[in-house]
Amino acid sequence: MRVSEIFLSLQGESSSAGLPTVFVRTAGCHLRCRWCDTAYAFAGGEEMTPAEVYQRAAAYGVRRACLTGGEPLLQPRHEVLALLDLLGGWEVSVETSGAVSLAGFPLRDGHRWVMDLKCPSSGMSERMDLANLERLRPVDEVKFVVGDEADYRWAVETIRRHGLERRCRLLFSPVYGELDPARLAEWILRDRLEARLQVQLHKLLWGPDRRGV
Repeated sequence: MRVSEIFLSLQGESSSAGLPTVFVRTAGCHLRCRWCDTAYAFAGGEEMTPAEVYQRAAAYGVRRACLTGGEPLLQPRHEVLALLDLLGGWEVSVETSGAVSLAGFPLRDGHRWVMDLKCPSSGMSERMDLANLERLRPVDEVKFVVGDEADYRWAVETIRRHGLERRCRLLFSPVYGELDPARLAEWILRDRLEARLQVQLHKLLWGPDRRGV
């Protein structure tokens, strides 16, 4: 598999926000979201075996990992599954865009999906494979990165249409530097939406442009 970077940081998003986490960022993505903050992972990277990835991640001494990208599910399926097997006793979140089918990627106990379902302002909402929503479990999470109120309304409609409030955990993030988090909070409270507001802790701590955090 092709890996852009492996590093230890505090998880900035999801239900693990604030916890020490080893990030394994794969290289390559077939989407081009307007607000993407990891475009450097579109290409390049180092070719590594799952065992090499695991050894480098395990050297940090933290048994919590986030497999992210890019789009990690674009890597060879057998290599992704081999890495997840090696991380079998860890707490693992797998961040995916929702544009690649989850079929064929069974997760073991302690592992969960964090699906970044793209809202219209990303320019990629039409690329989503909505059949993935039926494959989610109560431990899994769906994240909506919201750029404006139209995005928010689209997200709420998607949640209600697919019964996501009963199916999985819900996360909402404002597009950094575009939408005031307080406005997004007001909409969530107004609609009594059972969702977690997150504000990308890593960017607040170290700034929006620093890598490896």
